Amino acid sequence: MTTADSRSPAPETRDRILDAAEALFVEHGLEATSMRMITSQAGANLAAVNYHFGTKDALIQEVFRRRLTELNRQRLAALDRVEAAAQGQPKPSQIVEAFFGTSLELAADTVHGGNTFMRLLGRTYAEPNAFVRQFLAEEYAEVLERFLGALYRSLPGVPREEILWRFHFMMGAMSYAIAGTDALQLFAGTFDDADPQRLMPRLMSFLLGGLRAPLPEFAQPDERPGPDVA
Repeated sequence: MTTADSRSPAPETRDRILDAAEALFVEHGLEATSMRMITSQAGANLAAVNYHFGTKDALIQEVFRRRLTELNRQRLAALDRVEAAAQGQPKPSQIVEAFFGTSLELAADTVHGGNTFMRLLGRTYAEPNAFVRQFLAEEYAEVLERFLGALYRSLPGVPREEILWRFHFMMGAMSYAIAGTDALQLFAGTFDDADPQRLMPRLMSFLLGGLRAPLPEFAQPDERPGPDVA
């Protein structure tokens, strides 16, 4: 006979609601996902959602906050490590790897929901609304200040606006890649290499290639090669 102590505890109602909302937001988007859809998938009632979160906006915030806070902590810890090892002067490639590498590690987690969350984050970048945009800006404020500051210092000869554009492009590439392979199948036919573990080396190679690219002529008229980010 199975005792209560030997059984794995069922997820708490709050966690079930968050997991259900996260998965449904990925599939349908924030606006199209109703509270009824969330409660149905979570096996909960609306009263439970109201008790734990109060409003749909508060639920959306908590879906992002429960993983994003830890992700950003890991990013800052990774930057601290590379800055300490390089005595405050890490290479641009090390800074990029500290920021995007932690994201891709989370995206490779298909067991504890990391992949689902990163797909949601990618979709949100592509389909932002004013409420979520403001919330994410606040969540990212410290991280972006640290990482952009590190890139500015590591690339003193590159205009800051060019670094901002390249960081923007890298964020877009990561978001699109993590969102899945559905779009790739549109022009590549059958595509079955969707292993998240293989995404990280592929995408990091691409991102670093973009950072190494020559500067555009209007930003660097003498057409010198791109910054050394080895």
